[in-house]
Amino acid sequence: MSALSRPAARFHVDPRFVLFIGALIALVALGMRHSFGLFLGPVTGSLPAVDRETFGFAIALQNLMWGLAQPFAGMIADRFGSARVIFAGGLLYAGGLLCASAASTSLGLVLGFGVLVGIGLSATSYAVVLGAVGRRFPPERRSSALGIASLGGSLGIFLSVPLTLSLIDAFTWPLALVSLAFVAAIICILAPVLSGRSVDPGTDQSLRSALSEALTHRGFVLLVLGFFVCGFQLAFIGTHLPAYLLDRQLPAWVGGAALATIGATNIAGTFICGLLGDHLSKKKILVVLYLARAAAVALFVMFPPSDISTLVFAAVMGFTWLGTVPLTTGIVAQIFGGRYLATLVGIVFLMHQTGSFLGAWIGGLVFEQTGSYDIMWWSVVASGVLAALVHLPINERPLAGKDRVLGNALSNA
Repeated sequence: MSALSRPAARFHVDPRFVLFIGALIALVALGMRHSFGLFLGPVTGSLPAVDRETFGFAIALQNLMWGLAQPFAGMIADRFGSARVIFAGGLLYAGGLLCASAASTSLGLVLGFGVLVGIGLSATSYAVVLGAVGRRFPPERRSSALGIASLGGSLGIFLSVPLTLSLIDAFTWPLALVSLAFVAAIICILAPVLSGRSVDPGTDQSLRSALSEALTHRGFVLLVLGFFVCGFQLAFIGTHLPAYLLDRQLPAWVGGAALATIGATNIAGTFICGLLGDHLSKKKILVVLYLARAAAVALFVMFPPSDISTLVFAAVMGFTWLGTVPLTTGIVAQIFGGRYLATLVGIVFLMHQTGSFLGAWIGGLVFEQTGSYDIMWWSVVASGVLAALVHLPINERPLAGKDRVLGNALSNA
């Protein structure tokens, strides 16, 4: 067979380069998203029709659209390749930010921040990017590879907060969003490197069979429930923490510093969790992470916040922030293999984003109704304990031959 008749070999891309580009895409897409809470004050202060509940709903809808579109983005990537999906997602992401920048009413803000950015995120983040990366590495190295890819999102969180703050201070919030739209367009340039679809020559399992297999697996269902809680917690804190600190009479810089601290410690947390997942039980690490979150939030709200206590709280939360991602994705790949990894991870993230929708929206709703975030903070504590408990019964053993088949496919590529 001639070289020209073997396109897979001719266009082979080193898995390490795929990993690097995947991390860069996560850096842009997930990093910018983390800074959206910084727009709450400026937007509600300049648009009379937008209050905290409306802004919270826009971010909540973003999370919901992200989740609803995620399984479909994963299915398309598994069938036709990741590059096209990521390219289209980058366009939608940038378009959504431009739409939000031009908003003069709540409708424009909800359409831009909520619908367009949400769908764009579904095509440029976890399921598609981690699916493309995870298929390139054998089981014994997959968790650390997924951790490094997720690390891009952590680094993006750290970098995006000071960048966004400086843009808002130097210009206005609409011009800051226009600037971020140009940053989002970088995703389109990087997308072609992640070309290729999931090809597992060792199995002819259909998508319907894979979905049935996962949805009737108790461990998968429990994993989905735990990740629902993760989304609820992170969306509430990321969206409403800066406003909560302002309500407690702390200066505005503390909110930005807290989000930046989350991003900084998240880098270490995601990397370490990914490495530990290659050697220890992933579900047990997740149990520890959720209990640590619950304890940190309980201590934070029991005492009046100060500059130092807020930054300590942010450091602990940051260490557990995205550490759940390589572990949860790793469990899915470990049990079910890589053939439909993007699709199955998309379903897991659908529930994560459903939780995110409720966390961001109900956070604003509770504040508008009660004038306080207290109910939400203690809901985060209780849900963290619940998430830890539901992970304990998960059986992490691979289904018959799943990782063996994937490993052989990778070694023969």
